[in-house]
Amino acid sequence: MRSLSSWRGGWARVAAAPATLLGVLAITLLTALPLALALRGDIDAHLGRSLMADRAADGVNWDWWQEFTSQATGVGATFTPSVIGFASTLDALSSVLDHQRQAMPIAAAIATYLLAWLFLSGGIVDRYARQRRTRAYGFFAASGTFFWRFLRLAVVGGLAYWFLYAYVHDYLFGVFYVRATRDLDVERTAFLWRMGLYAIFIALLAVVNVVLDYAKIRIVVEDRRSVIGALRASLAFIARNPGSVIGLYALNTLTFVVVVGIWALVAPGAGPGGPRIWIAVGVTQLYLVARLAMKLQFIASQTALFQSRLAHAAYTAAPQPSWPESPVAEMIR
Repeated sequence: MRSLSSWRGGWARVAAAPATLLGVLAITLLTALPLALALRGDIDAHLGRSLMADRAADGVNWDWWQEFTSQATGVGATFTPSVIGFASTLDALSSVLDHQRQAMPIAAAIATYLLAWLFLSGGIVDRYARQRRTRAYGFFAASGTFFWRFLRLAVVGGLAYWFLYAYVHDYLFGVFYVRATRDLDVERTAFLWRMGLYAIFIALLAVVNVVLDYAKIRIVVEDRRSVIGALRASLAFIARNPGSVIGLYALNTLTFVVVVGIWALVAPGAGPGGPRIWIAVGVTQLYLVARLAMKLQFIASQTALFQSRLAHAAYTAAPQPSWPESPVAEMIR
């Protein structure tokens, strides 16, 4: 019940702070804009004023697309059929689970985006914990206050993720999977083995993610300065409330799976040009907004759960308005 209550409370906090969602959306678009402009320049330079350009404007021209990707470099090399519709989601998931290296411009954009998220995270947690408007000054003041603490926490988290990918991932899929499927004759069994190993690896990633999330929350709500102390406090909170933490994470994950499932049903595919292109762009942007809302929901609901268990009411309560006493009242006193 507490998990469900925190899940509902998280959505209430996200809905009460639409400016936070708009700001995160703006950061996302600004990060992707240079890549989009660079890709536009590559495509424009390759097409020029040719008949191929007219055909590409009317719809997908697979012959030209294959020719372009075979010659492109940098951002242009990533312009493959996997960028269309639901295939982009599957490609992103595969790059995470299979530890695929990204092109340098993409990697630089991802690093910039993660750094921006790291800066904004302090203000986001602070806003959801207070449950009242903090205005731009208060939001960015909190972001700046907790940025360096979050940066130190990110170093510890980065080492944990590096260990998982460098050693655990390589062992699971490079050693254990090879041994387990070496003498198999049924492809379905090998597929089930791989899915099981994916489940184990995703669970390990989720554990690290949850520990880091509650460490951030404890840093903000309790104004902790020690990153190691915040990590220990995060582990202690999870150990004392395993059912609530796991239940809330499962609810958020299930909601995210539902969002992705809807996206899989309505995701646009390659087709003719005209109004359908703008409809496809609109649907894709709605999915992007839903994904960002889900990311904020994870933060808001975990903050709600933490505060409900430890009752940090002094932090969340808005200050009681009081009318200034007059000089006469002071004289009588």
